Amino acid sequence: MPAAPAPTRADAEALDRADPLARFRDRFVGLDGSAYLMGNSLGPLPAATEDRLAAFTREGWGGRRVEGWEEWLDLPTRVGDRVGRLVGAGPGQVVVGDSTTVQLHKLLHAGLSGRPDARAVAVADDEFPTDRYVVDGVAADRDLEVRVVPLDGCDGPVAADAVARTCADGAVGVVVASLVRYRTGARADMAAVSAAAHAAGALVLWDLSHAVGAVPLALDADGADLAVGCTYKYLNAGPGAPALAYRARRHAHLHQPIHGWFGQVDQFAMDATYAPQPDARQLLVGTPPVAGLLAVDEGVALHEEAGVDALAEVGRAQMRMVWDAATAALLPLGVALATPADPARRGQHLALRHPDARALVDALADDGVVADHRAPDIVRLAAAPLHTRFVDLWDAVEGIRRHLAA
Repeated sequence: MPAAPAPTRADAEALDRADPLARFRDRFVGLDGSAYLMGNSLGPLPAATEDRLAAFTREGWGGRRVEGWEEWLDLPTRVGDRVGRLVGAGPGQVVVGDSTTVQLHKLLHAGLSGRPDARAVAVADDEFPTDRYVVDGVAADRDLEVRVVPLDGCDGPVAADAVARTCADGAVGVVVASLVRYRTGARADMAAVSAAAHAAGALVLWDLSHAVGAVPLALDADGADLAVGCTYKYLNAGPGAPALAYRARRHAHLHQPIHGWFGQVDQFAMDATYAPQPDARQLLVGTPPVAGLLAVDEGVALHEEAGVDALAEVGRAQMRMVWDAATAALLPLGVALATPADPARRGQHLALRHPDARALVDALADDGVVADHRAPDIVRLAAAPLHTRFVDLWDAVEGIRRHLAA
């Protein structure tokens, strides 16, 4: 297939004029004319969130004080169901509350509790560090072997055939893997990977941190078992915002091990004996982070208003344009594209591989383009359709070309 023609800046400007989501950029604080391409690390602040948190501080906590719990008590499940609709999960299967790492720890123990005969836990190769640390720690606690699932090529996603091989002897209880790989943006086939694990008697615990709010998700339809994901990236819920935890309804018998009063059937009865909630509320532990949950709520509201289909369409267009621009301008200068070429197999950031990646990111910053470096040799350019412009992506590629050609 012949290469696509190199897009010009005029092409990018035309795409921006036709972008049905362009109006949302003005709904964020502090972007002005900057090219902010780190929405896959920390999304910018929505103006509505700034207003919501100010009102909460002034009128809620400051005005109602303890009476405010009448409105805040069910936020983890109310916001959880709203996130659930965004990721293709029915009600009562998602809660929002703890950090991603804590959610991973809880759900990995929960998944393994359903496989008392398991002798191993598996994790995708080059997985995000916190996932690997959690797997190693839980495996040590349970005296389990840790197996590494090889990825599809050095930059590709976790694949069904690799999971099948890793789990072939029936010893693996849970496979931990990111749906969208944090380094390269490679996206796995959730349905195929889940089916391969299930055929070998294993569950899959998905890390959706680079997928939630970035790519369309259908957890229930794709046979997902368990999932976690942060909300401060594409959902724009702010630094330290609480993470989601998903447990499929068919796995309601899998209980996370931290027994706290928010997971208790009747928490205000103050019973001495713990009795777990029958739905995703069992995944809760202690007092929820109210301000963070309100920020998640506002971030989800923006995505609902934009619409999942429109976000996906614009996201694909942005990735296609930046891919074509990088292919034409950067490959001749020794840059490799680490993100898969297949649109169905990539998330919402383009990863460029070059030995001087750190210096390139610093040079882009001098040009007013905020991009991301991942050691040792990756430059990441995030395309978040709610606030990223096509010209932002084009300017980033052109900036890299210019610095390499100098």
